[in-house]
Amino acid sequence: MERSATRIVLMVVLCAVVGMCICCEKQKGSRAPKDIVDTAVAAGSFKTLAKALTAAGLVDTLKGEGPFTVFAPTDKAFADLPEGTLDALLKDIPKLKAVLLYHVVPGRVTAADAIKLDGQSAKTAGGAMLPVKVVGGKVMVDGATVTTPDVVASNGMIHIIDKVMLPPKE
Repeated sequence: MERSATRIVLMVVLCAVVGMCICCEKQKGSRAPKDIVDTAVAAGSFKTLAKALTAAGLVDTLKGEGPFTVFAPTDKAFADLPEGTLDALLKDIPKLKAVLLYHVVPGRVTAADAIKLDGQSAKTAGGAMLPVKVVGGKVMVDGATVTTPDVVASNGMIHIIDKVMLPPKE
């Protein structure tokens, strides 16, 4: 009886060691979340946003430490802009930069945090105030609806929105 108890203990220990090794291998193979830019690029539906960030010289900023919260318009949102708007923005880098920074809020803002801001505004990276509302349980920022909240990145948070927001004219 003593011998079989020793075997059982050895088998349990062996299983625990093998299990720990498998777990460690999985962790080695797993990757930490990508930064905001790489996460958006990997999603595949933010080609226009990536092009605009590159043109405005903001890629390195959004790959930086952060944290940042980006309200990211999809390619469709850019396509819905009035004809010629995107081309004009890509030629006017200061204006393009202002538009893009209007989509960025310093810090990590989750959807739950945004809901608490209902009726208030958040200060953007460009210094403008971004109005936040909750309508029918959906977070809206300056008229854009957050269609996919809380996409986690290593240096912040992405909320996918359905339109390109333009900062208020000063």
